[in-house]
Amino acid sequence: MTLAELIPSLRTSLPAHLHGDVWPATARRDEHGEISVGGVRLGELAARFGTPAYVLDEADVRRRCREYARAFGPGDVVYAAKALTCRGVLRWIADEGLSLGVQSAGQLATAAAVGFPADRIVLQGDAKSPTDLAAALDHGVGTIVIESGSEIPRLAALLRRRQRVLLRVLPDWDAGRVDTMSMLPAAPVADRFGVPAAGTTLDEMVRRITDQPMLELVGLDFYLGSRTSRFGGYERAISHLVATMAALAQRHGTRLTEINIGGGHAVPGTDTDGQFALDAFASRARKVLRVACDEHDLPVPRLAVAPGRAIVARAGVALYRVLAVRRDPDGHQLVAVDGGLSDNPRPALYGARYTAVLLGRLSHAGDQRTTVVGRHDESGDVLVRDAPLPGDLRPGDLLAVPCSGAYQLSLASNYNLVPRPPLVAVDNGRARLLVRAETLNDVLARDLDPDIEE
Repeated sequence: MTLAELIPSLRTSLPAHLHGDVWPATARRDEHGEISVGGVRLGELAARFGTPAYVLDEADVRRRCREYARAFGPGDVVYAAKALTCRGVLRWIADEGLSLGVQSAGQLATAAAVGFPADRIVLQGDAKSPTDLAAALDHGVGTIVIESGSEIPRLAALLRRRQRVLLRVLPDWDAGRVDTMSMLPAAPVADRFGVPAAGTTLDEMVRRITDQPMLELVGLDFYLGSRTSRFGGYERAISHLVATMAALAQRHGTRLTEINIGGGHAVPGTDTDGQFALDAFASRARKVLRVACDEHDLPVPRLAVAPGRAIVARAGVALYRVLAVRRDPDGHQLVAVDGGLSDNPRPALYGARYTAVLLGRLSHAGDQRTTVVGRHDESGDVLVRDAPLPGDLRPGDLLAVPCSGAYQLSLASNYNLVPRPPLVAVDNGRARLLVRAETLNDVLARDLDPDIEE
């Protein structure tokens, strides 16, 4: 018998059911207000590892990998490492058979440290440095995405073996944007590298690549935008890319066999946000691809996607300790916590929305509209707006912010010389550190005293 059944008057004060679209798959909340993830209580993790802290559900990450693998095939799913990179996560990605998209020599070094198969690694990025290119070729990455003309001679000069490449294509902006319902569209074409599909630049880039005997142009790469919940933009992109492939085959005899339409699939950050229908999207995408290829009399190419946030966001929960509370006459509640802009800049950078819940105790107070702010004394340091949190919050309480697995540790900084939080993996009742918390010594280690001679 539950506590609510024993004491009926407590029923209205018990926490609501956790929203499955926002929380990790293994998240559970008990009648005492405690939440567990991966069989481990979040309050115990806060006591053990301190706050702020990131918690990551291994089972949820693997589940998302398998959903994408079933929808598209594991070899055609390229995990975007920029969402969250550490050795533990990349080991899970490798185990599940996905490919990996890296943007830097640092991400590549992390992949190499766990033995990620080189032939399943794709090097991407608008501005690949000489260090990035050299590291990719030394490691033998399977594919490199060319996004500017200057990359062609720099890459060709370093090659000692034939290298597979994709060419990043920029769509007409209006055609790429229509019907996407994207909350965060890709930057305008004028602000992005890649090759406009219209005009003579594409033909020139293809000619320059195919003139290099060590470069093997195998396909086209594309990125629509972020937090996209509808399929229309992707369908237009697929049709557009197939038409581009047909034109290149006619004009240059270039037979391309792959297209990658990127990621950006919407992930709900609050209980009211919608889901991205992955299986329906995969089915529609393949159908559009077949129809477009039939129209242009082309063989159907491989269709790849590159999710990042969609793989790891919902697996993560951020933990914070309440430091101060203010209640206004209008019923609004303002709460300050021990993290903020330094561990999650996404709300300040592009308006990302989150929710928050009270951990570890039951509240008999009704919910109040609550804004959760950070510790950095900045107008943009707001983690959560208008969350329904109990009206009796007090210093020392713990808050949990779900959907915190992507672009938080990746974007974390030492603003105000605040150390970055730890990343803790949970699975089957066990917790282990993936990334330890920074210390003040870590923060100061690079700050050299000019009066001390080396």
